[in-house]
Amino acid sequence: MTITGKLYRSMAMSGAALLAEKKEEINNLNVFPVPDGDTGINMSLTMSTVGNTTDAMGIGECAEKTAGFMLRSARGNSGAILSLFFRGIGKALKSVEEAGSCELVEAFKRGTKEAYRAVMKPTEGTILTVMRMGGEAAEKAYLENNAIGVSELFDVLLAGAEDALAKTPEMLPVLKQTGVVDAGGYGFVCVLQGMKAALDGKPYAASNITVSESEAEEAESKAAANFAEFNTEDIKFGYCTECIIEKNEKYLGEDTSGELYEFIKSIGDSAVFVDDESIIKLHIHTNDPGAVLTRAIEFGSIATVKIENMRIQHTVLSSGSKAEEKPAEKKIVIEKKYGFVSVCMGDGIRDMFLDVGVDNIITGGQTMNPSTQDIIDAVMKTPSEYVFVLPNNKNICMVANQAANIVTERKVIVIPTETVPQGMAAMIAYNPDGEAEEITKEMNDAAAMVTSMSVTFAVRDTQIDRFNITKGQFLGLVENKIACVTNDNFSCMKQLARGMTGASYVTLFYGENVTEEQANEVASMISNKVGGGCEVAVLYGGQPLYDYIVSVE
Repeated sequence: MTITGKLYRSMAMSGAALLAEKKEEINNLNVFPVPDGDTGINMSLTMSTVGNTTDAMGIGECAEKTAGFMLRSARGNSGAILSLFFRGIGKALKSVEEAGSCELVEAFKRGTKEAYRAVMKPTEGTILTVMRMGGEAAEKAYLENNAIGVSELFDVLLAGAEDALAKTPEMLPVLKQTGVVDAGGYGFVCVLQGMKAALDGKPYAASNITVSESEAEEAESKAAANFAEFNTEDIKFGYCTECIIEKNEKYLGEDTSGELYEFIKSIGDSAVFVDDESIIKLHIHTNDPGAVLTRAIEFGSIATVKIENMRIQHTVLSSGSKAEEKPAEKKIVIEKKYGFVSVCMGDGIRDMFLDVGVDNIITGGQTMNPSTQDIIDAVMKTPSEYVFVLPNNKNICMVANQAANIVTERKVIVIPTETVPQGMAAMIAYNPDGEAEEITKEMNDAAAMVTSMSVTFAVRDTQIDRFNITKGQFLGLVENKIACVTNDNFSCMKQLARGMTGASYVTLFYGENVTEEQANEVASMISNKVGGGCEVAVLYGGQPLYDYIVSVE
């Protein structure tokens, strides 16, 4: 038995269908009890376009097209990692018409490699572990018996992934503490279970694939695997340099540019280096981007250069399929050098970003992460040579960077803002007369100087560190970490105010469930507690879920 393109398409659609069916279970596995969970929805949306291929394709073409559709639909960290896993499968099967056990083992190995490379500091006990251990189990079985059939091999693969998932609480203490397995890993196992069902001739209904935008917005998710290990920012160097080099004849072939890689590692950190057949894609945080480019040009011509502060990388998505393209739209004329795209929720916050110079707003944030394609569309509507993207949410940074790598018609720079206060501070720091590298650094520096606080509510009973949390209680967050738990939002803000000592300026964005009078009362309390001439500004944000979002400078 071999896997044809038609069967692979059926397997992918079946995996997507089961994933969609299980999305609420996946959402409910989060260890963080705030209403910002949407791992199941994100992964489902990422796979919702896999049916856009056709039965007439060989498995190589089908796998490539499937990966391309997923990459453009990817949402959230888990969705981005899942799309890169399938992209690795597409690369491994590129020239194959039908895949047997040998090709399947290699495809899962390549998929795992691509997924791990998406996270610069991978932590075991996550979806990455489940991918790796499943693939390792399949490879071991194949090496012991290279006559093993595809169906039997897939059984071993699935069993290895399920075993790895069961072990995730032992690898991540926060999972063990709350008695759950990794949500992203569970979603990945669901995908494999769905694929195996199709391999056995009993696929899950493809009609279950679709996840509507309204569902993504309104679903009352309990949780998401929003772990600290996905925080890819540990900046020690001022410039993030990323470029693609088209190799000259001397360096054609994979893994031929080790000298350049060793040099790159020596002048910075967070090095990523893809040494492909005809291109090199590199990423480095350094204080001397000029030295990087000077050395890089010795290996070929530089096709693209981007300055950004992200740690995801992969080769630029290349697809000539008309099916992947949206209907032709009126071409946007470049009118200026710099433009901005911001992700946010709440009409008040939206208007403030527009007031400080953002060109296009993407509605999204907690519980509604935009897709790669959403960000691409907003970038392409921005009439500027350079487009800065402000994700304003840690779970959106990865897909923003994927979008940046796909777009070739603009020079896209992602400022990895994880909160609205960081995004606002970055925009205020924008100097229209500066060069791109200078602007990038200044915006990043400004975002780093802000302390972000917020008040939301718990959607489940749980215990996190020293906090015993009851559903409905209010949570005070500092840099997205729980700092206090109270029974009302005013008390929560009162405790957060203790951490504002020494602040000179506090901005209070109040949400859709808070009145202006209540917000002013909180502002008065902050002024009295902080003292020292601290100025407190009260602004209507209109954001859902979070009663207060606070910027402390």
